Amino acid sequence: MNQRDVVFPPGRQALYERNRYSPAIRSNGFLFVSGQVGSRDDGTPEPDLQAQVRLAFRNLQAVLAAAGCSFDDVVDVTVFMVDPAAKFEKIWQVVPEYWGEAPHPTLTAVGVTWLYGFDFEIKVIAKLPQAAEN
Repeated sequence: MNQRDVVFPPGRQALYERNRYSPAIRSNGFLFVSGQVGSRDDGTPEPDLQAQVRLAFRNLQAVLAAAGCSFDDVVDVTVFMVDPAAKFEKIWQVVPEYWGEAPHPTLTAVGVTWLYGFDFEIKVIAKLPQAAEN
C-alpha cells in the first residue's frame, strides 16, 4: 500500500490520532478533506448552532490552509445536518460568510439523525493550487 499524503492542521494532530482518521489526504492534484465539525480544541461541540457552524468552517479553513488551499479552491462540498427542517435556514445564514461570490462549489446537503453530538458537518474536495493549471 502506498503511503498516504496526510495533511494536519496546526495544533489538532492529537485529536485526529485519538479518533483514528486523517483530516485530509492529497491525491492526484486534489485535497480530500474529512468532515469538519464545530469542535473546540478538546473535541467537544460548540453549543450555539451558528457558532458551531462558524467553528466548523474555521476548522475546515485550517485544514485547507495547511495544504496551501483556500475556499476558492473548493470544487465539491457535502454538508450533513441534524434536523435540517428546523435548522437549515439558521445554518445557511452563515455559509455566505465563507463562500463569498458565485460561482459556488457543487453542494450536496444531507439530513441525518446523529453526528456524535454535533448539528453540522462539512466535507470538501479541493483542487490543489499547484495542480490548478492542469
